[in-house]
Amino acid sequence: MLKALRTLFGLKPAPAAKLPAVPAGRRYYVIGDIHGRLDLYDRLIEAIETDDATSTPADSRVILLGDLVDRGPESAGVLARTRAWQQQRRVRVLAGNHEEMFLASFNKPEALRHFLKHGGRETLLSYGFTAKQMQKLELEEIFALLPRVVPESERDYLVTFEEIIIAGDYAFVHAGIDPQRPIDQQKRSDLLWIRDRFLNHSGPLPKVIVHGHTIFEQVMDCGNRIGIDTGAFRSGVLTALVLEGDQRRVIQSCAGADGAIEIFHGDRRR
Repeated sequence: MLKALRTLFGLKPAPAAKLPAVPAGRRYYVIGDIHGRLDLYDRLIEAIETDDATSTPADSRVILLGDLVDRGPESAGVLARTRAWQQQRRVRVLAGNHEEMFLASFNKPEALRHFLKHGGRETLLSYGFTAKQMQKLELEEIFALLPRVVPESERDYLVTFEEIIIAGDYAFVHAGIDPQRPIDQQKRSDLLWIRDRFLNHSGPLPKVIVHGHTIFEQVMDCGNRIGIDTGAFRSGVLTALVLEGDQRRVIQSCAGADGAIEIFHGDRRR
């Protein structure tokens, strides 16, 4: 009826709402929180490389949303694999709150205690600490050994992780943004740690925010934000969001009950 009235009175139909898009000619592979799951990460890298090689040629880029370390068994391996991947293609890494805790643990024993309580034990084991050491050594003894076990070059690498990346109508961060602040005035503490004030905000945001930090069973597309942390360390599902033009799709590496890892491609075009 509305269309007929528009035609009768010579009115043009309302233009379709413009979908958010990344810059033309680019393809983004955005990976959620890895948390030491090198097995899932390796398979996802293989799947991304295959997808990119068999898709329309594009200026392809990879973004990791932070929390590469802790909780899973191979944090050191994940960081090493990321550095190697960066030698092959453009891979940018955002800092997560777990990288921040890791770096802080070198400064004072109490920060180390906090780190160990939130998945840091598994990280130190991946660098060469033994389970026996972790069980028998006092906190101060672990603190004293830490700089010898984790190379300074590794810490220098973690410091290079970015806080926010913007591409077209999207912004990529680890945790989220403060909805009350302009995109260029965000605090590092919010970008790495925010939760409820961001997640509960239903209004528009300056960009579509793609984030990790908060675990969802599946990709959570709320229009103003997209959460892609699918809890790899406990669910066995690691997610990559693929953005090209105004299109979205998903690639996931999923561990089965038998330990075998399969790749799932999901179409999330809007």
